[in-house]
Amino acid sequence: MPAITPSYLYTFFAIIAVSSILLISFTDYANAIRFSSEMRKLKKLVDYVAAKATELLMLAKTANASAETYIQAPTAIGDKPYWLRLENNSAGAWLEGGLGSIPLESGALYIYLPGKALASGYYISGYGAIRLRCSAEADVPRIQISGLSQNGG
Repeated sequence: MPAITPSYLYTFFAIIAVSSILLISFTDYANAIRFSSEMRKLKKLVDYVAAKATELLMLAKTANASAETYIQAPTAIGDKPYWLRLENNSAGAWLEGGLGSIPLESGALYIYLPGKALASGYYISGYGAIRLRCSAEADVPRIQISGLSQNGG
């Protein structure tokens, strides 16, 4: 029976080490591509919802009317849940979005809405269509986001 020389063992362990490094590198690269794709899809959705919110705000300002619209939203982006939230401060209002099932302190994407508005509410994926409600208040219009089965957000 032939004896295995140490050089064969060293070669075998070197092949295992190199293949492990390559496997980890390819896995990380695939995850980075997937995350980039998910963020692109989230950005498209946030852009679309912000455009609809801007449309409703302009309607409320010019016609002094209340309006409501529904946006069909995917239940997940890739295999991850996502969230959208309307916020405001004294400078203006914005829509923010991020990946995950809980709205965090700061989102990954922000889009500022034109003009001043009282903005509130949130939408978490999986709650049906996105509902945007806008009403003409005394001086500043109010806009709200929620899901169909959420209690106002």
